[in-house]
Amino acid sequence: MQNLWRDEDAARYPGDLGLRVYTSRLLGRDRTLVLHGGGNTSVKLVERNRHGEDEDILYVKGSGWDLETIEAAGFAPVRLAPMQRLAQLDQLSDPDMVNELITNMTRAGAPTPSVETILHACIPYKYVDHTHADALLAITNTPGGEQYVREIYGDEVIVIPYVMPGFDLARLVAHEFQRQAHTGTRGMILLKHGVFSFGGTAREAYERMIELISAAEEFLVRRKAWSVTAPQKPEICDASLELAQLRRDVSAAAGAPMILRVRCTEQTRAFARHPQIGRLSQQGPATPDHVIRTKRLPMLGRDVVAYAQAYRAYFDAHAPHAKAPKTMLDPAPRVALDSAFGLASFGRSAKDARIVEELYEHTIDVILRAETLERYEALPARDIFDMEYWDLEQNKLKKSGKAPVFAGEIVLITGAASGIGKAATESFLARGAAVAALDINPAIEAMHQRTDFLGLRCDVTDEKATEAALDEIIRRFGGIDMLVLNAGMFAANRAVHELPTAQWREVFNLNLDAGFALMRACHPYLKLAPRSGRIVVIGSKNVPAPGPGAAAYSASKAALTQLARVAALEWGGDGIRINTLHPNAVFDTGIWTDDMLAERARRYGLSVEQYKANNVLRTEVTSRDVAELAAELCGPLFAKTTGAQIPVDGGNERVI
Repeated sequence: MQNLWRDEDAARYPGDLGLRVYTSRLLGRDRTLVLHGGGNTSVKLVERNRHGEDEDILYVKGSGWDLETIEAAGFAPVRLAPMQRLAQLDQLSDPDMVNELITNMTRAGAPTPSVETILHACIPYKYVDHTHADALLAITNTPGGEQYVREIYGDEVIVIPYVMPGFDLARLVAHEFQRQAHTGTRGMILLKHGVFSFGGTAREAYERMIELISAAEEFLVRRKAWSVTAPQKPEICDASLELAQLRRDVSAAAGAPMILRVRCTEQTRAFARHPQIGRLSQQGPATPDHVIRTKRLPMLGRDVVAYAQAYRAYFDAHAPHAKAPKTMLDPAPRVALDSAFGLASFGRSAKDARIVEELYEHTIDVILRAETLERYEALPARDIFDMEYWDLEQNKLKKSGKAPVFAGEIVLITGAASGIGKAATESFLARGAAVAALDINPAIEAMHQRTDFLGLRCDVTDEKATEAALDEIIRRFGGIDMLVLNAGMFAANRAVHELPTAQWREVFNLNLDAGFALMRACHPYLKLAPRSGRIVVIGSKNVPAPGPGAAAYSASKAALTQLARVAALEWGGDGIRINTLHPNAVFDTGIWTDDMLAERARRYGLSVEQYKANNVLRTEVTSRDVAELAAELCGPLFAKTTGAQIPVDGGNERVI
């Protein structure tokens, strides 16, 4: 394992808390140590209170912060002495523990302290680091895990049997630290959970962590249990309606739309085809910390109904012990293993699905290394259930608030690199949708760097290119719930008798034919949308009120509008709603150039500014105005509207 400490980098983080931030980020950068909010770090400082008295303060990672990006504000300051006294109690309920943590904070606006705060307080070192290192999990998730740990470290580490995080674990650590610790102690191993290192300085604690994990990796190498997976070479898997159907079934089990993300690599497909896949995958996760995201077990194959029935039986068998109410039950899988596509992950958002994917890829490595070393052996189901339905975790879910209106849903937007399409991308992202954006402009690919955005360079007049784009969208998100047909062109003004056939056909090819082909290709996916499919067609004021010099544009938009009306009639039985917006004078789009705008203003005898607001309301219509209405048309307010044509023009006398 590589030591990432650099003196010149550390110098940019002044003070003890600054160095705590620096080494926390170093740990967070290594995905084999911590993933997506996992792990924990702390530092003990002396600060002066309002009375001028020195107090020992424990700064511990706060809830909701990730070690890779944590800042000083991400550490919760808690009075140390009360935390150490709590560890002396015989018992303390989780709600009471959280209350004690919060009431002993010295800054009201700080994040909620970690549930491992008392544990950190009991370790008598200034800096404490905690990770869920893959290498240690592979070693301790075996029948001989403790024996291997003793073989690797001797008496240099304290060994703690698995106990669920919280007060009981903190109390046990306090006791065992006093019993096992000595001057040569440099770490602590929590079996099937993780590893702690500590030191008098940030560098000492960090480098001890590197040394501890390196020793575990070297042990696995010696036992030929390190390089056990195939190289991760992406392999194109057929994106078919079966994946969209799988997403629909999982969404039905979850009671809400879900994102499906396919990870088809040599590693994932080889694992899905492993001759012992049933035994290896149906025990539990590599660490209970992952169960909140990935659930207890992955689904083998695609029978969601059978998985949900088995999960309900599992819940019924264990809920009496944990007193978990039925309202907590979510029988939908978060991971599916299938020989055809390898690994599929599910989440209420694209981010959640990506997190699940990464967690389970690391789980595969842990399982196969443990199996090569001896035999993979996860925690008993009861321990995993207790973690999955832990009231503290359930309270986090309750506090997360109401889900965005399009959470778990996918929208495909054409012509998304500028104008109305670009604004629509922003509008749908703001409402929680995953956005697949197509445009012939290559800038679309880098328009956003986020997991819920997929920008694809695509000429929508090329049906093969469009089919390839749809395949990639299905692999990334699992389906298409909404379609915004926005790509279009406005050719130079020509009277009908001067209009070249080539220009006529070029305009129709993009404005009409491409829209028809994409609607047809998306229809089977829209039929499978968990909340029914929706299409918004961006038409034009020129449909009800054409103007001279725009024959090709006006006729193509009119034909597209008529196509939408017919499709609304035909696809209503499939639950698909299709509505059309007719914007006018939206001048911040790619269609309008400065020269075109000036020419049209001169034709009407107006200045450019007067021309922009040349409507009944004397207001300018922007791309965002159209985009916001397009998003609303896909939302619940218009759930019973289809076949509508709505002007977005500030009021046009000829239309009215």
